[in-house]
Amino acid sequence: MQFEVWAPQADRVTLECDGAGQALERDPERPGWWVGEAAAQDGSRYGFALDDGPVLPDPRSRRQPDGPDGPSAVVDHSRYAWRSGDWAGRALPGAVLYELHVGTFTREGTFDAAAERLEHLVELGVTHVELMPVCPFPGRHGWGYEGVSLWAVHEPYGGPQGLKRFVDRAHELGLGVVLDVVHNHLGPSGNYLPQFGPYFTDTHHTPWGAAVNLDAPGSDEVRAFLIGSALAWLRDYRIDGLRLDAVHALVDTRALHFLEELSTAVDALAADLGRPLFLIAESDLNDPRLITPRAEGGLGLDAQWNDDFHHALHTALTGESQGYYADFARAPLAAVAKTLTGGYFHDGTYSSFRGRRHGRPLDRSRVAGHRLLGYIQTHDQVGNRAQGDRLSTLLADSPGLLACAATLTLTAPFTPMLFMGEEWAAGTPWQFFTDHTDPELAEAVRRGRRREFAAHGWKEDEVPDPQDAATRDRSCLDWSEPGRDPHARVLDWYRRLIALRREQPDLTDPDLADTKVAYDEQARWLAFRRGDVRVAVNLGTEPAAIPLGSRPARVLAAWEPVRAPGADGLLHLPGQSCAVLLQA
Repeated sequence: MQFEVWAPQADRVTLECDGAGQALERDPERPGWWVGEAAAQDGSRYGFALDDGPVLPDPRSRRQPDGPDGPSAVVDHSRYAWRSGDWAGRALPGAVLYELHVGTFTREGTFDAAAERLEHLVELGVTHVELMPVCPFPGRHGWGYEGVSLWAVHEPYGGPQGLKRFVDRAHELGLGVVLDVVHNHLGPSGNYLPQFGPYFTDTHHTPWGAAVNLDAPGSDEVRAFLIGSALAWLRDYRIDGLRLDAVHALVDTRALHFLEELSTAVDALAADLGRPLFLIAESDLNDPRLITPRAEGGLGLDAQWNDDFHHALHTALTGESQGYYADFARAPLAAVAKTLTGGYFHDGTYSSFRGRRHGRPLDRSRVAGHRLLGYIQTHDQVGNRAQGDRLSTLLADSPGLLACAATLTLTAPFTPMLFMGEEWAAGTPWQFFTDHTDPELAEAVRRGRRREFAAHGWKEDEVPDPQDAATRDRSCLDWSEPGRDPHARVLDWYRRLIALRREQPDLTDPDLADTKVAYDEQARWLAFRRGDVRVAVNLGTEPAAIPLGSRPARVLAAWEPVRAPGADGLLHLPGQSCAVLLQA
């Protein structure tokens, strides 16, 4: 088979394959590339030696069976026999996503163990599973955001074959699969890309150091490397969409932005495969150009996470006002209302957290609501708390508020996303954990984590040690919880709300401008209209009389028993409760 590698600064490149060495030749058609033929098959171990250096794993390795520091292995994707060969794909409009971390979704922490739980998600009613990153990283357990080998799959999870079995099973059950990919940085350990070429540049800096090279000399090949990796997930593993981590950290000054080039390539692959593919960005910019079609001057991504909706709702529910919550906490229900109708809260307004104006308005006539993901919990918003406490812990004495949070998330004009275990108010935390094999790096991460939260008043022994195996173990879901109260009642509520999204077309209408909101900041109630559907939540402890209009209405779902509004059009809603109604 043919081996190739981009190593523009090398004078000699040697392929080591199954114990035999062979010099590669320069490719006359592609500057900086080295090529050669060698006998190999699925599973063959190999690597490249540059000049007189050690043998290194392939930057485009499809498998790292011994971890990031070991040799690469050949993967013959044609050897896998797909059972769901007739999978036609599942597009984003109308979807309900479920964010899942393979290493803690089950105690076993593997693709196969996670696949055995997928029927739970089918019964819940979600349409897509969003996997947190699965690229290799040192050790066994971690969040996955310090991965390396961007074309390979973490071996302890099950490697390439395990991921294919998971996707296959999901597709058999009618579930789409989204994969979280990280293009803005690589992990500090096991990253050999700088030895091969200018994959990073000091022209720009990021929170992780030198930026990925998207616009400096050599960036053509780096961009092709990242785009090739993205297409490989969609093609070789039959992934349905990608979530792009922190795209605001992708610094690119070229006229053709990397994200526009990526979205063009993904659309072309979708046309070639004959099934829908999509890209979802995590972005801190509140810039609608990100999700505006390319034909209209945008970058052409399909959707983005909407942290503003989370922040507004979180402050309304918990009263927290620290950090970036401060702007939302001044009038939290007004902030919720603004996001429900306009998408962004910061749309050119002053952000005290940033000390400047932030964002720009969405054109609601051009940007559909499904292009924004709405959520009340994510791995970031839970795991980046000092103790990884979920909303179910913060509101442990107020289950009705959890029901209100679910109601707003699942009836808002956005694409809803849940974080694993949220649907039953999981009692387990989800904490920050690592398994660095480098002792110095492990200690630096431990100290850094504790120093970060010490600045906010946390004592050292109150912040879990990320390197302690117990931190990961505490973060695993407890699958006995969904079968008993109070978890079972919350789970039933989530199932009912997701079922309503299927039953009521108004709840998947993408027109943001059609959402009308009313609220009372002091009484702490909020109601909104989507077509003929009315949604009302009472976050206060006292009953509220909420005006819903004169048209007759019937109750579709209610957390506590309520009567339909009478002739006065008032819905009498108990404290910390919610209801969804349909008007005639």
